Formats: sequence, C-alpha cells, structure tokens
Amino acid sequence: MTTAGQSAELHPPAPPSAPVPAPGGTARLAGRMVARIGFGAMQLERQNTDRDAALAVLRQAVDAGVNHIDTAQFYGGCNALIRAALAPYRDDLVLVSKVGADRDGDGKLVPAQRPQELRAQVEANLATLGVEQIDVVNLRRLDVAPGILAEGDQLVDIDDQLAELAALQDAGKIGGVGLSNVSAEQLDRAAPAGIACVQNLYSVIDRTAEPVLDRCREHGVAWVPFFPLGSAFANRARVTDDSTVTAIAAELGATPAQVGLAWQLAHYDRTLLIPGTSDPAHLAENIAAGAVRLPPASIAALDRLAASIATIASARTDS
Repeated sequence: MTTAGQSAELHPPAPPSAPVPAPGGTARLAGRMVARIGFGAMQLERQNTDRDAALAVLRQAVDAGVNHIDTAQFYGGCNALIRAALAPYRDDLVLVSKVGADRDGDGKLVPAQRPQELRAQVEANLATLGVEQIDVVNLRRLDVAPGILAEGDQLVDIDDQLAELAALQDAGKIGGVGLSNVSAEQLDRAAPAGIACVQNLYSVIDRTAEPVLDRCREHGVAWVPFFPLGSAFANRARVTDDSTVTAIAAELGATPAQVGLAWQLAHYDRTLLIPGTSDPAHLAENIAAGAVRLPPASIAALDRLAASIATIASARTDS
C-alpha cells in the first residue's frame, strides 16, 4: 500500500455536509434554479460598508443558501467586492447585472442607454466580475421615475437596445436578458425575444406595477421587485411602518420586514427577492423570511392593503 493510500485509510475524507436549503424555495431564472431569496449588492456600496464587513456579508449570504446575487457596474465597487468574496464562483451561483446607466467623471449617475454604451457596460461588468459570461443582464430603462430619466440622444428605442443585447447573447457574453423599470406594453413588445426576468418597483403597499406582474404571469417570466419593503426615500412609504403589517407580524412572531417579503413570495410563484443589506443580522432576518407562512386571512388583509392606501391618498389629494 502506498503512503498516499495509507494516509487516506488512516484519515478518511470527511463526509460531505448536508446541502443548505434554498431560502424561500426555488424558482427558475434564465434556465437556472435559484433560491427565491437572493441578495442585492447595491447597499454594500451605498452605505459605504467597511470592505471586510462587506466581504463577510456576501459570504454569509452564500453560506446560507443564497445563489442569486444582483449587482451592476454603475453601483460603484460592488462587482469588485463580489469577486473578492466569492471567486472562484460556485457552479450554482447566478450573477445578475444591469446596464443603462453609468458614472461621469465626477461620479454622478448619468443615463447610458445607447446600444454602444450598453455593450461597453457589459464588457465592464465582465471584467470587474472576472467572468466570461454574465448569467443575466437587465436592461434598465429610464423612461419614468424612480431614478434618473433619459432625454435627448438617450431616448433610445427598446428594440434597438434588445438587438444589441441579443448580439452579446449570441456571442456568449450574456446568458439571459431581463428588463427593469418597464411598462406592461414594453414587456409585451420584448417578450418574443425571450425575457428572463423583470425588475420593477413593487411592494405590498405600492402595486402600481401590478399590470406588469400580470404580464409576467402570462409570459412565464420571473418577477424581481426592487424596493420590496418600500424605500428610505422621504416621499415613499415603508412597508415596515404599516399598521396592518406590524399587527400580522406580532401575531405570527415574525418581523414586519419578514411579513412584507413573505407576502411577495406568496403572491407569485416566480417571484425572486433580492433584498440588500450590509448588516449580518438584517441579512439573517431577510433569509429567514423564506420560512414564514402567512395564513389565508393575513394574505387577504395584505391583499386589501394597497387599495386602502390608494383610497386614503386620493382623499388627501381631493381635500
């Protein structure tokens, strides 16, 4: 028996650890199965997180079963953090980026909607992530708020944009193409090209994008709501402050954030969540939302919530 054989016999390899359950279950994204609770990297840059802390949060997410990470080159240093924390990447990890904006010389976010700009952004994402192909690239349209708006030569027809992304897909640099901040009509127009997912603003208290979600159901497209708990912006309500949400959370022994995320998961079976945070405890809270089961009465109360809020807002406007 060789020395190597003796070593193996005396010190047998440890048995493989049990697989970590996918938070929230799984759904398909661009032909890949991903956990329904993923991770949005933007907060790591926005909150000026310490680099070591940011790397630790990314690793914590993946260790907890997250295998869908959303990022963008124009966020800042997020791609570099992802690469430092997670490369070489696991085979089941799905990296999703977006294009349509860029930073000017002063670091200000500016539109970058023209086809050649989209191509340059894809190339930049490939370089900073250190990959040959990005699993999904979302086209971020700038037709309506929130965020910056396109004007002048940045008003580009969506068909021209999709043609450029399709060429990059044919070249093997993109796995799937998604859309962000689009209307139901734009999704209908783009659907024949094969759309992997749609990212729009959407929460239990702001369902303005419900018609777009309805189209996702019809076309079998994954739905990735951004600001799923409302937003920190002063003019937008937060899900976690709503009295119905907080009452249901108290009844279930969950947090208001978990109730808001659990409602999203229950509302459409192809919803994929990408809540972002730089706080390890908050990350654990978000991931645990995948285990929260809302009773039918709670779902019904939450389903009525947006209509109630719209009625109150209308009354305030009319008064």
